[in-house]
Amino acid sequence: MSNHALVTRLRERLGDAAVLTDTDVTDAYSRDMMPLADSGKPLAVVLPSDVEGVRAVVKACAEFEVPIVPRGAGSGLSGAANAIDGCVVLVLTKLDKIVEIDEGNRLAVVQPGVVNLDFRNAVEKHGLFYPPDPSSYDWCTIGGNLSTNAGGLCCVKYGVTTDSVLGLEVVLADGSVLKTGRRTVKGVAGYDLARLFVGSEGTLGVITQATVALKPLPQLPATLVAAFNSTEAAGEAVARVVREGLVPSLMEIMDATSIKAAETYLKTDLGTSSDCKALLLAQSDSGGEVARRELAALEQICVDCGADLAYATEDLEEGKMLLQARRVVLTALEMYGVWLTDDVCVPRTRIAELIAGCERISEEVGLRIAVVGHAGDGNMHPTIVYAPDSEEEFARARTAFDAILDVSLSLGGTVTGEHGIGRIKREWLAKEIGEVGIRVHRQIKQALDPGNLFNPGSMFSL
Repeated sequence: MSNHALVTRLRERLGDAAVLTDTDVTDAYSRDMMPLADSGKPLAVVLPSDVEGVRAVVKACAEFEVPIVPRGAGSGLSGAANAIDGCVVLVLTKLDKIVEIDEGNRLAVVQPGVVNLDFRNAVEKHGLFYPPDPSSYDWCTIGGNLSTNAGGLCCVKYGVTTDSVLGLEVVLADGSVLKTGRRTVKGVAGYDLARLFVGSEGTLGVITQATVALKPLPQLPATLVAAFNSTEAAGEAVARVVREGLVPSLMEIMDATSIKAAETYLKTDLGTSSDCKALLLAQSDSGGEVARRELAALEQICVDCGADLAYATEDLEEGKMLLQARRVVLTALEMYGVWLTDDVCVPRTRIAELIAGCERISEEVGLRIAVVGHAGDGNMHPTIVYAPDSEEEFARARTAFDAILDVSLSLGGTVTGEHGIGRIKREWLAKEIGEVGIRVHRQIKQALDPGNLFNPGSMFSL
């Protein structure tokens, strides 16, 4: 059966407008935001508008033995949504309905094409809060968040995407629809299949709907900033926060390179001294006296650990201004070249060692490396800057990228905290989980997708 016949079948099922084959258009859907990951030329890009359309695509591709690469907005940083030659890219952005918001049970039912920020704004009108907040939350979609098990700045208190998932609707490789999970607070009937699909990067099925838990809308945040003249002192402050059982709603760290880039970009200083080596930013969303006590305890820990500056504020605009320094780091680094951001997670007691390791790697490869990250959970984002027109610098950036992963594993960490494995860390997944772990992954893949229909070659190869 020819590929032309498959395109004809898809157009019969979905309509001409939903099946794109012009290479000028399909190229725009062929890759995500990770420059290291290879991508291919898709046969077609399809945009179904409902679950029946998704089923039709899956059945047709299975019949013609053409692989499917599910995709959301393309904001990923692992190549997990990158096309392979001859595949069908299944774009889910038109499944964009918020099906239900149940205030009484604090849950919502949502389709994968809904933008994260739009969803957060919608539930906020009901006095509710959807915690997952990846940095691309203003344009990434819920489906992509689910497929990569995305995180964000709030993870220290609220967890990653899977911690908010109650149940899923998934189209399987034979076109059938699996409904798994629950709407109740508790439920242990059978295997936890919902968690199996969250973070599977589109390799096991296509998520077409999710039931997610919501939180009460938190209070407006109060903010703390603390400056340290050594990363070791900042690392000790983070460890003390963890040991003493404090759980801020946000706790971020910036190294000296990140601080300087943010200050230059914002044309301001953050009130730090010239020898500031690390900045901690923390927030409490508990409100009122509880928030004041939390920040006072955080401030005292920072002072005890040698902070040169420790300042807390309940002023919302001042807090936003302080946090802006953390949020603009990647944009600020573009002043020096293009960036390649890594994603590792280490035990919180070893953050300073990771930053030191990145400084050493920076000297070895001769490239700027800035480290920012979610200190509250140990998820760090070392970011390598290189000249966009230099293949030689790009090669050194790739060397640095892998070296950072190696340091992370040596510190008892993991090679990805929230971006996923995709097509750039397959060999690192094997190193981290071992031969038996890879064997079990393959067995699960083969059981649910025996024809290797979904996203072949992502995460691991069969």
